[in-house]
Amino acid sequence: MASTPSLAVSGGAVSPSVVGAEPRRPPPGSVAVANKNNSYSRSMQATENGGLEAPLRPLDVRDAMSMLTEGKTVQSAMYVPLLHRCIETGSLSSAKALHGHMVKTGTNVDMFVATSLVNVYMRCGSSGDARNLFDEMPEKNVVTWTALITGYTMNSQPVLALGVFVEMLELGRYPSHYTLGAMLNACSASYNIDLSKQIHGYAIKYGAESITSMGNSLCRLYARLGSLESALTAFWRIPEKNVITWTTMISACAEDEDYVELGLSLFLGMLTEGVMPNEFTLTSVMSLCGTRLDLNLGKQVQAFCFKIGCETNLPVKNSTMYLYLRKGETDEAMRLFEQMEDLSIVTWNAMISGYAQIMDSAKDDLQARSRGFQALTIFRDLKRSAMKPDLFTFSSILSVCSTMMALEQGEQIHAQTIKTGFLSDVVVNSALVNMYNKCGCIQDAKKAFLEMPTRTFVTWTSMISGYSQHGQPQEAIRLFEDMKLAGVRPNEITFVSVLSACSYAGLVEEAERYFDTMKKEYCIEPVVDHYGCMIDMFVRLGRLEDAFSFIKRTDFEPNEAIWSSLVAGCRSHGNMELAFYAADKLLELKPKGIETYILLLNMYISTERWQDVARVRKLMKQEDVGILRDRSWITIKDKVYFFRANDRTHPQATELYQLLENLLEKAKAIGYEPYQNAELSDSEDDEKPTAGSLKHHSERLAVVLGLLQTPPGATVRVTKNITMCRDCHSSIKFFSLLANREIIVRDSKRLHKFKDGRCSCGDFGALL
Repeated sequence: MASTPSLAVSGGAVSPSVVGAEPRRPPPGSVAVANKNNSYSRSMQATENGGLEAPLRPLDVRDAMSMLTEGKTVQSAMYVPLLHRCIETGSLSSAKALHGHMVKTGTNVDMFVATSLVNVYMRCGSSGDARNLFDEMPEKNVVTWTALITGYTMNSQPVLALGVFVEMLELGRYPSHYTLGAMLNACSASYNIDLSKQIHGYAIKYGAESITSMGNSLCRLYARLGSLESALTAFWRIPEKNVITWTTMISACAEDEDYVELGLSLFLGMLTEGVMPNEFTLTSVMSLCGTRLDLNLGKQVQAFCFKIGCETNLPVKNSTMYLYLRKGETDEAMRLFEQMEDLSIVTWNAMISGYAQIMDSAKDDLQARSRGFQALTIFRDLKRSAMKPDLFTFSSILSVCSTMMALEQGEQIHAQTIKTGFLSDVVVNSALVNMYNKCGCIQDAKKAFLEMPTRTFVTWTSMISGYSQHGQPQEAIRLFEDMKLAGVRPNEITFVSVLSACSYAGLVEEAERYFDTMKKEYCIEPVVDHYGCMIDMFVRLGRLEDAFSFIKRTDFEPNEAIWSSLVAGCRSHGNMELAFYAADKLLELKPKGIETYILLLNMYISTERWQDVARVRKLMKQEDVGILRDRSWITIKDKVYFFRANDRTHPQATELYQLLENLLEKAKAIGYEPYQNAELSDSEDDEKPTAGSLKHHSERLAVVLGLLQTPPGATVRVTKNITMCRDCHSSIKFFSLLANREIIVRDSKRLHKFKDGRCSCGDFGALL
């Protein structure tokens, strides 16, 4: 087959048969053929073929432009430095002007220069002009076809690139390994797996797979398609691996947490083979250290960067700084950040997203909020700099606002996304929907959702979850059906949201239907959260026997969270026999959560089962679960107020406590009855249980401050670090009625929206 010689090329040699078919064909090589050396060689060849006299030296841009403007007779090679200049400046108008001059002088028929011009048009983003010129060319070689294929891929038109390749084969033209490499990139961009395999087979058949550049393209392709095993197979088949080969595989491993160790082993192998890593390699290795959270290894890599002199490279510094953040070394990360002279938007994003991620791993909620405020401060500094936020910046900072329930800051960022045009981005818009949901603004979330030009399953799921948490189950179910009609495939998290909505609404038949649909139609195996929603539904309805029957029927072993829910539900419905049974099952698990023990203590204290109280306290000591720290926050006019239980540090403490007492007295007059709870605080004496209503829990103090300092009718928003106790939950319902206010408290489990004496959780959100 004639294609064999064209594929089996080495060092730029060309098959005589192919040269005979295309006598002016340049050696296979980079698609960007227009460079100074090539232009000089080409002009010399033109002279030998009877063309115009060749220059004695390669022309620079100024020389070439001077000769054109003076109207001198020119060679085709004189256009090459000018075409280079068009690429450097991205000037499409200059490229068209040169094209016009070529037509005038008849140089446009020269295949070499025309191919260069096709490349220029593509690099200037004008694929239409490139295609028109290509179609007009009387003669084309493999480099011309490759230039068009590469250009379409570069301009995010990979499907058109695939079409050009098919057209090339149908005309009997034969690709070089550079063409095949360009096609693999197009397949990667279009996720065309079938054609990728065919091209791979073509490469194997004609011996091109072992060419390093071809093997690199195969590694990139399979890594992008999510098949790291195939990428590794292609990797090991490359006999001469260069720095690009190793870096491609190490980078692929850095993007998959399951291959972290392999990525580090490859880096070691690279060094053993004597291949010197570059800044891209070291950036990926530092990312592997970050995923592994291995600061010691990261410091060794950092020292290696100093050794080879690339420690000042910005991507390396960014990844190093990000590693320090992931490990909670915020001072060192900030030191590196402040020492950087040239900051890119990636640097700013690394700092903001790094602080956003470590909020979840903070040792306590006070530290988490401190890190959140640091992220907001960095975002403020970014806006004051010459740099502009991008979509990653906005999505990261909106996630910080979501976690902190910082509505005012979130609304300001929303306005900035509109002003900068990033609101149309699906990632930013999804983060915006989530932020409004977490801040208790379901109508604003709905508005942002409806205004989205495109939606992903993440956005649909976030909105369904928002409706469910805000006590609007019918809206959640209706939106789930709309999601299916729109052709969006739900995942296991989506089903958690819709089952939760069914639980809230008491729709048993619908919940059971969705539960079966999830397994049979979508092949999603139920996990603990799905079982938890079903059990929660039966408990809400008071169908406690059905809840226990469901556990036996599904052969499901409840975890700590579900047994806790059963204990609270049975206690709430007055079935203490089942409550004590569930409590015994819970204690058999030796739970780790302090809140679980408080739930059991409260139940046993209220029923005066003092032996069980002693048993729970003994187990708490054995498991070393620590103590329950009650913390709440409220933001008023951009200032955050922090409360502990029994906190009297606020300047208006006397006024706060007086208002709280007044509200409790008025609440008792209209039906509020205090619950008996175990009092646990930071200085609790474990030896002696106490009973009574702890009136000064942190969320009550925060709510009262909100009622005192915000305008009448304004929503009060409070964040709490643990689950609300039953007594606080009950009292705040009455506060919302007495003050005629909407009060939102987001605790560690869910969002509570109190209004007119009711809560969005249906009174099943407070377990303690």
